[in-house]
Amino acid sequence: MRLRLQLQRVKLATYNVNGIRARLTRLLEWLEREKPDVVCLQELKCADDALPVAAVEEAGFTGVWHGQKGFNGVAILARGQAPALRQVGLPGDPDDTHSRYIEAEVDGLIVASLYLPNGNPVGTEKFDFKLRWIERLAARASQLLKEERPAVLAGDWNAVPEDRDVFSAQATAHDAVNQPETRQAWRRILHQGWTDALRALHPDEPKLYTFWDYTAGCWQRDLGFRLDHLLCSPEASDRLRDAGVDKWARAEEKASDHAPTWIELA
Repeated sequence: MRLRLQLQRVKLATYNVNGIRARLTRLLEWLEREKPDVVCLQELKCADDALPVAAVEEAGFTGVWHGQKGFNGVAILARGQAPALRQVGLPGDPDDTHSRYIEAEVDGLIVASLYLPNGNPVGTEKFDFKLRWIERLAARASQLLKEERPAVLAGDWNAVPEDRDVFSAQATAHDAVNQPETRQAWRRILHQGWTDALRALHPDEPKLYTFWDYTAGCWQRDLGFRLDHLLCSPEASDRLRDAGVDKWARAEEKASDHAPTWIELA
C-alpha cells in the first residue's frame, strides 16, 4: 500500500458534517461523487455506540472514531483500509472531556482530525478554553514536526487567518474566530513550519470560503468564512499538488453549513 502513496495522488479531505446521523445521506453522496482516499470528519454529534459505522463501511471506508453524544466528535476514514490509530485527545488538561482530536496513520501519512473550540462569546471561559486548547494543539504539532514525516493537521479550526478569509472583518469583529488572539495562536502553529495548503495553492483567491452560516441568507449571498484548514508538514508540503473546496455540497438540501475542503498529495 505504501507503493500506492508514491505512485498516485492521494486525496485527503476534511468535512465538518454538523451531525453525522442528520447528514448521513449528504456524506455518502459526497463520498461517492468525489472519491476521497482519506477523510477527516468533525462535529459528529453522536455517541460511539450510535455512529453509522456500517453505512460508512458499506461505502468502502474504514474509520477510527472519537464520538460524543450531542456535541463535538471527530473521525478519520480511509478507503479500502483501516487507519492505524495513534492518539485520541490532547494531553495537558485532565478536565477536558470534549471529543475534538484524533490522530492516525494511513499509508505512512500521519493524519490528525481536529475540531477547535468555537470560543464564543469572547470574554468568557469559553474563549479562554479555546486559547488553552490551541496551546495544547501547538505542543502536539511541534512534536509531529520532529518526526520529520509527511503529516497533515486537518479540520475545523474555528479560526479566520486573515481579513480576506471572511466576508466582512468589521461585521465579525466580535466573533471569537476572528479575534487577534485567535489569529496569533494560528500563526504560532503555522510558523513552526506548517504550510496552509489551501492558501498556498490559491494565493490570490479573494473568496476562499469553507463555511456559510445558516442565518441571514449567508449561503445565498456568499457571506462566508474560511474556517476549515489543512496544514502540511514540510514532508507533506513537498508532495502537495492540488487543493480545493467542494462548494456544491453546501448547496444540497439539508446540507452541513461547511463544505468539504481537500488536498491532493503526490
